[in-house]
Amino acid sequence: MHYGLNNFFKKILPKRLFYRSLIIVAVPIVLLQLIITVVFFDSLWIKTNKGMTRALVSEIGTFIDAYENEETNKDFIIKTFSDNLGLNIKNEKDKILPEKLEERWYSPMDRSLRREMKSKNYLYWFDTTSYKELVHIKIAYKSGYFEFFIPKERIAPASARIFALWIILPGLFLITIAIVFLKNQTRPIVNLAKAAESFGKGEFVKEFRPSGAREIRQAGYEFDKMRKRISVHLNQRSEMLSGISHDLRTPLTRLKLQLALLKQQDLAKKMSDDIEEMERMLNEYLEFSRNQKSEDTEIININSLITDLVKKYNNQKIKTVFDSDIKIHLRQNTFKRCLSNLVDNGLSYGNEVQISTKKTIKDLIIYVDDDGPGIPKNEYEKVIKPFYRIDKSRGQNKSGVGLGLSIANDIIRSHGGIISLEESPLNGLRVKISLPF
Repeated sequence: MHYGLNNFFKKILPKRLFYRSLIIVAVPIVLLQLIITVVFFDSLWIKTNKGMTRALVSEIGTFIDAYENEETNKDFIIKTFSDNLGLNIKNEKDKILPEKLEERWYSPMDRSLRREMKSKNYLYWFDTTSYKELVHIKIAYKSGYFEFFIPKERIAPASARIFALWIILPGLFLITIAIVFLKNQTRPIVNLAKAAESFGKGEFVKEFRPSGAREIRQAGYEFDKMRKRISVHLNQRSEMLSGISHDLRTPLTRLKLQLALLKQQDLAKKMSDDIEEMERMLNEYLEFSRNQKSEDTEIININSLITDLVKKYNNQKIKTVFDSDIKIHLRQNTFKRCLSNLVDNGLSYGNEVQISTKKTIKDLIIYVDDDGPGIPKNEYEKVIKPFYRIDKSRGQNKSGVGLGLSIANDIIRSHGGIISLEESPLNGLRVKISLPF
């Protein structure tokens, strides 16, 4: 039971901190106003309305009693009550009361008037809505009826409107102040979340300035320290590996020169092939490291980027299937390198490559399919590791060094995305790239 209620409240409550905080502030104000309003109407307005209505009906009864006295002057009585009590009275003879209007049960004025009329056993008809400032009352008398036009202020206290204004306006004012205050309090949290999201996607985060309450500023300062430490660590790692790769070129060049002087050409050829493979490996990593370090993110139309990439291959075996135009923050050259690695792998092991895009609510999905021999499912996680090469059909191509999928995976993860391998509809390998918007 408790679990069900918990889920119910989770579904109906807003998800954002600002709106939840606003509910915490606004609900007590609204409840307090409702309680005050109910107490006011019950203890003051309704009781006052009852008293005023009873006094009015009593005045009408006094008028009828005085009018029935044969010794009094009828016109004088009507004039006296009109002048002194504000009752506009007319005696309509030989007329029948109209049919009663539909009862307005929700109106305190109508309820009080109806109750007092019934207590005097009058045959009556009244209308409180046709005139803005008047109440129209008809009371049966002999073969006709008395018609009264009475100011509404005689039975409805004017303080109710003033009270309503005093209740509503301060409430709206307080809620407006709460909205402004909460906006200022939640803005630093939103900025921190955006900065963390951008950093997680590999985007360059400008100098982050924490603001807001002390706890929020502390979280911001800690995030900024962490961001700087991670950035320094990544730069140091890239620079170190780039330096090592660059320094290895010199001994490799010397080895090539020495191999050229060897008389045993068969042995020299085998060793030369190994050295060339090492050079390709170093060149791949150096290019990857250089692009990662220097390139900034920008808004890219992914369909246009893929189209430009395919044109450079000038290969009819590469097909594209696009969803609607999709724009996303990317490091353009780095991402092109990722797709190039995947396309090169597909063309190396198959005859046809298909690149397709799909847009979901939160992610951009890119599929790279080939019709090659594929990869066993138990090898999916292993082939993404650096320098790993399988020994079966896809491992027969000796031109690779085992870094293509690893570099592609690193690039996608640096954009905050995920890369996974599946079985392709073309009966080969499918590489699925998921990137958040």
